[in-house]
Amino acid sequence: MGLTASVLAVDAGNSKTDVVVVADDGSVLATARGGGFRPPVVGVETAVDTLADAVGRAFAAAGVSSVEHVSACLANADFPVEEERLAAALHARAWGGSVEVRNDTFAILRAGVTEPRGVAVVCGAGINCVGMRPDGRTARFPALGRISGDWGGGWGLAEEALWHAARAEDGRGPATDLARVLPAHFGLPSMYALIEALHLEDIAPVRRHELTPVLFATAAAGDPVARSLVDRLADEVVAMATVALTRLDLLDEETPVLLGGSVLAARHPQLDDRIGELLAEQAPKAVPRVVTASPVLGAALLGLDRVAAPPEVQARVRAYYEA
Repeated sequence: MGLTASVLAVDAGNSKTDVVVVADDGSVLATARGGGFRPPVVGVETAVDTLADAVGRAFAAAGVSSVEHVSACLANADFPVEEERLAAALHARAWGGSVEVRNDTFAILRAGVTEPRGVAVVCGAGINCVGMRPDGRTARFPALGRISGDWGGGWGLAEEALWHAARAEDGRGPATDLARVLPAHFGLPSMYALIEALHLEDIAPVRRHELTPVLFATAAAGDPVARSLVDRLADEVVAMATVALTRLDLLDEETPVLLGGSVLAARHPQLDDRIGELLAEQAPKAVPRVVTASPVLGAALLGLDRVAAPPEVQARVRAYYEA
């Protein structure tokens, strides 16, 4: 008897979507990549159309028309009510017999652990944290920016660097080399010129994210203001992880704390060292490590958890992505 498709896994972020069709024995039947998933910008149905393009190509390559279960880890699914609405939209496409939608941070967590147990902090453009236990209990934050109490992420760090540099140049704040290196990154002579260029959009707003690596380089060179921002990010990462561990009653158990996203995956020594020191103080049984596995692996494993796939099936799909 031939293989049947067990799980359709979807990992959809703001910039790209990855999908994989997994057979009942854990074999990867097909993969596909699509565009970003941005329902707040384009609406739910148009966003799901983007997923449908990638899913259609993966189904065609796998030679299937549906699966047993759809496991979708999606950006912008920040509240349970949003997960429910998105799950309904995916269920209407009839890709699988059942559908489960989670925030995309859960994919990074599950990709980094051998069982659904642990905490993940993700710092890319923004910052988020989730935790889970095998019994289904989860911990999470809205992660909507300042309105939900967040600080950090690559975008937030760039904004903070600009704030300090502007105040340093005009005398409202302490001196920092950021006042020189941030405009120099764009070939400009001063913060005044950079502020004007950003305001008039002579420099596209999206390019502000380029300043985050400049901030880390300035911190590594010893600038006190830049170093204080890196330290504060470490404080935020550990605060989120410690709260999640506490909510799940995992603070007193050896538990993996996964660190993911472009900022944390860059392995900045000052940031890594301070996170390690603070975790040792506040959550001494936490075991931190950086996740480099593809998040769609996590979505697939969550789907296999849901269909009660045995360990050897989960090991086979993990081996595909970690080979």
